[in-house]
Amino acid sequence: MAGRLPGQGGGASLRQGTWNDDEGFSMWTDTRVARKLGTRLPLVQGPFGGGMSSTRLAAAVSEAGGLGSFGAHHLSAENIEATVRELRGLTSRPFAINLWVPLEGEKALRPTPAEFQAAVERLKPWYDELGLAQPTYPSAFSQDYEAQVEAVLALKPPVFSFIFGIPSARVLEACRAAGILTAGTATNVDEGLALEAAGVDLIVASGSEAGGHRASFLRPAEESPATTALVPQLADRVKTPLIASGGIADGRTVATALALGAEGVQVGTAFLACEESNASDAYRQALRQESARGTVLTRVFSGRYARGIKNRFLREMMSHEREVPPYPIQNWLTQPLRQAAARQGREDLLSLWAGQNAPLIRHTRAAALVDFLEKDTTRVLGRLAGL
Repeated sequence: MAGRLPGQGGGASLRQGTWNDDEGFSMWTDTRVARKLGTRLPLVQGPFGGGMSSTRLAAAVSEAGGLGSFGAHHLSAENIEATVRELRGLTSRPFAINLWVPLEGEKALRPTPAEFQAAVERLKPWYDELGLAQPTYPSAFSQDYEAQVEAVLALKPPVFSFIFGIPSARVLEACRAAGILTAGTATNVDEGLALEAAGVDLIVASGSEAGGHRASFLRPAEESPATTALVPQLADRVKTPLIASGGIADGRTVATALALGAEGVQVGTAFLACEESNASDAYRQALRQESARGTVLTRVFSGRYARGIKNRFLREMMSHEREVPPYPIQNWLTQPLRQAAARQGREDLLSLWAGQNAPLIRHTRAAALVDFLEKDTTRVLGRLAGL
């Protein structure tokens, strides 16, 4: 028996596939995304900020056939160099280094001493509860982005991915000259069009279901459409290959993304729950609990909107959401709280970033998750082909 999916539009991956009883639905993995990345599968592991990424996880995903990613926005240029060297020692396959592009005016943000002290006092009950001293005014609230970018250009990782904006034309041209593939994130059509105009190689279409920070830079994060709305709209407007992100957790969601016009998928929360990630045991356990069904957008942890599981810190700080300082100030102030909470196993005080499909998480090892996503997608597409 052989056949094709009836009347499916969208990505090239669906149009190329065929079904047979021996091999199942074959060739869905042969897309422009996989070919550009040089990976066996059009599957990207989402990069995690705040120290949740690990070289062990990124390498495991790359070795299994996907693209492992490392979120490096919190690292100095020197630490980025050490991370890339470590990744190259763990895998010979492609991987991505991810940075946050500063929003306009963000680098100049400096609270007055009075504003800083008010923000510290707001968090004092949690500093006290975790046995932490109150922080003092720092010389800088975040890493030097320009130094980070120069480190990436010098190290030439296979892929440079970024969120919250678009690097300068000079940086993108330097990436092209060095053979570094670029991938930018769009949370709405305007951002996707801007990324294509800038000449990025791949666009990650991140829907509102996605866990973690909403990477919006041209429109408010709260206006982000769902993945199922964003992907087809972008597919109709851009020629750059799309990677769907947000709510991708099994073969059903991968097949849906492909049907809507994506040629690859990015999976975040399910990989975060794997033991190779740097998430604490308390965090990984929280992702598998019933409470993971209830996620909300909040800026109380970092000063930027991010999707996470409701816990005690989030609930008690929600009334102060409009008062907390913007990123990177609030992020710097809560960092010691989050680190101490992880050490003490206090999931009630962690930033539990999670996507809306966290209840679908089943796997604890990265290689097993990659294998499941590949086989389950083949199964789902085969079932559709038989209808």
